[in-house]
Amino acid sequence: MKRSEIISAQKRACEALSAAGIAITDEERANIEVADFGLGRLASEGLEIVVYTNNDRYCAKELVLFANQSCPEHKHPPVKGKPGKQETFRCRAGVVYLYVSGEPTENIKARVPSEHYTVFHEIVLKPGDQYTLAPETLHWFQAGDEGAIVSEFSSPSLDEADIFTDPDIQRIPIIEN
Repeated sequence: MKRSEIISAQKRACEALSAAGIAITDEERANIEVADFGLGRLASEGLEIVVYTNNDRYCAKELVLFANQSCPEHKHPPVKGKPGKQETFRCRAGVVYLYVSGEPTENIKARVPSEHYTVFHEIVLKPGDQYTLAPETLHWFQAGDEGAIVSEFSSPSLDEADIFTDPDIQRIPIIEN
C-alpha cells in the first residue's frame, strides 16, 4: 500500500470518528493503522484501527469501516499456551453485518468480497448493539452503505497470530513510498 493511500484513509477515518462524536488524541490520529491485508483492495477488504491500549491483560480499539468495507474472515488461535482472543464488538455508528459459524442466514445483507468466506450466520449490529466472540470463533464483518464504527474490547490482541481463510492475506501492512 502506498503511503499516500494510508494518509488518505487515516484522514477519512478521522472524519468518520469526528462525525460520530468520538474524540481521539493527536497521537492516536497519527497512529491509525490502515490494514489492506496485503490484498490491495482497501475499499472492499480493509480496516482502519485506533488502538487505545493493548497490554498483557486487555485491549481496547476503535474499528473504522468505510462503506461496504469488510474485515476478512479469520479467527484468533491460542498463542504461547494462552487461549485465543475473546472480543466484544459494540457498534457505535452505522450498521455492521457480523458473520459467524452457525445456521447460514438466507439472503445475507453483505456483499461477499471473495471465495474465501465460509461462515454466513448473520448478526446485525446497530448503534448500541454488541456481540461477544469466544476465542477461535471464525468470523468476518462488513459495514453497511454508510460505513460503521465498532468499539472492540478484548483480551490481549496479537494480530500477527490471526488465522485467515484467505491464504494470500498478510496481516501486518507493507508500506510503499
